[in-house]
Amino acid sequence: MKTDILAFGAHPDDVELGCGGTIAKMVSEGKICAIVDLTKGELGTRGTDEIRKVEAGNSAKILGVVARENLEMKDGFLENSGEYQMRIVKMIRKYRPEIVLANAIDDRHPDHAKGAKLVSDACFLAGLRKIETVLDGENQEVWRPKQIFHYIQWKNIEPEFVIDISEHLDKKIAACMAFKTQFYDPTSTEPETPITSKDFYESLTYRAQDLGRLSGVTYAEGFTSEKLIAMKNFDGIVW
Repeated sequence: MKTDILAFGAHPDDVELGCGGTIAKMVSEGKICAIVDLTKGELGTRGTDEIRKVEAGNSAKILGVVARENLEMKDGFLENSGEYQMRIVKMIRKYRPEIVLANAIDDRHPDHAKGAKLVSDACFLAGLRKIETVLDGENQEVWRPKQIFHYIQWKNIEPEFVIDISEHLDKKIAACMAFKTQFYDPTSTEPETPITSKDFYESLTYRAQDLGRLSGVTYAEGFTSEKLIAMKNFDGIVW
């Protein structure tokens, strides 16, 4: 399967929170997008990994991605090992994305930065011809994405560029709230966590609004880039 964008998240809901609006926008423009979750989020305070699997499927339908997979790595204990790298290499060669979106390079949850580095290293390895992989009984061809961008999560990392999601914030929020066990629910009797508060729910809007204010749009999502971005011209810039 050839995709335009492959988004990785250390946990189910990372992609929605970090770049759900961007994914929704790209899908609306005809781009082919897919999501790969590294873990099942089994250490989450609320819900279970079985429930989160259903929630992840519901969210994927809202965003309109063509596929969503889970690599079942160990939640809370991500490591940049050869075994984990090769699982990701197989996904990169399977989906052949032009762009990879990955976790924040630094964040509150240690899995996020670890996942960012793990995905980045796997993207490089996926382009090496002497690394051979087999998926579903077939030899895979090498593939290296053109760009790796990291979305922003809990910490307010200064973005190097933003994507205008003004027409897609509602879908981003709907995709996030598909994870009903994880976010604000005044009727829930489960323990509170930093992401179950009303303030966190409202931050989905006010953080996007603040990035929009700074960039001249209504709502935006921010990213950092692993390499310098070259522009052919000024088309596409919001003035």
